[in-house]
Amino acid sequence: MTITQLKYVLAVAEHKNFTLAAEKCFVTQPTLSMQIQKIEEELSIQIFDRTKKPIQLTDIGQKIVNQAKNIVIEADRIQDIVEQQKGFIGGEFRLGIIPTIMPTLLPMFLNNFIKKYPKVKLIIEELNTEEIITKLNNGHLDAAIAATPLMEDKIKEIVLYFEPFVAYIPESHHHFQKEEIEVSDLNLDEILLLQDGHCFRDGILNLCKNNPRSEAGHFQIESGSFETLIKLADEGLGTTLLPYLHTLDLKDSDKVKLRHFKEPKPAREVSLIFPKSELKIQIIEALRSTIAGVIKGAIVFQNVQIISSIHKK
Repeated sequence: MTITQLKYVLAVAEHKNFTLAAEKCFVTQPTLSMQIQKIEEELSIQIFDRTKKPIQLTDIGQKIVNQAKNIVIEADRIQDIVEQQKGFIGGEFRLGIIPTIMPTLLPMFLNNFIKKYPKVKLIIEELNTEEIITKLNNGHLDAAIAATPLMEDKIKEIVLYFEPFVAYIPESHHHFQKEEIEVSDLNLDEILLLQDGHCFRDGILNLCKNNPRSEAGHFQIESGSFETLIKLADEGLGTTLLPYLHTLDLKDSDKVKLRHFKEPKPAREVSLIFPKSELKIQIIEALRSTIAGVIKGAIVFQNVQIISSIHKK
């Protein structure tokens, strides 16, 4: 059997469809099917149960797929070893970033990175945390930037920075007169939240776990963007919480509505995450050092309390 054949097996196992797997592997469907059949004949077993729709792995097929992943990773590592020996930092690198980090952090480091490492072809996707974990485990991302800790067995985390939560309180709200606020001041009935699926929302829910939402609220609004939440707050519909970096680009007229928490300030941990196989580790380290260089001046908070990005119901 060959590495290419194993990659075909992994593609079918992921997509559960021979035609789609062939498209993703840039070969014809008959070619892919024939190569997989050769492995099955060589091993005298069936990897896939073709009678089911979608196609399913057999019991032995699942074991073969698990081993095939390890073999393909180790084969890729050979090229990694050669590139590290040569000191080469280049090639395609697929990076995922969660939506609440992408618009603020990416402009801060991207230009510096591509100037310093022009041979790296960055392919960047905005994905939620669940999508990132799936793509990292399936080998479709090389690394990602997300709120941590995630406590995933197969994923390694390198902390980049701690980003405090900042309250956005309109002038009409009774807490507007306060210079600093405390977690006990938060009322979940008044806080405008991001939609479900955003880890920053889960962080807020964990922050407010001792002040749960009541059933008496007149309305409940959830949005996909901080800009919408800010506008709704300005209309007197509540307050919201923002990640610190997002507050740096607000207009001066909006910055007067920001209130920091008393120390220790609640914050989220932002990390560079990647598979424990550590493929393309030289590019991962280049990303880490570039981000560390630009973030140092922007994040100056020391006394923080890390709020989990995993929603504890």
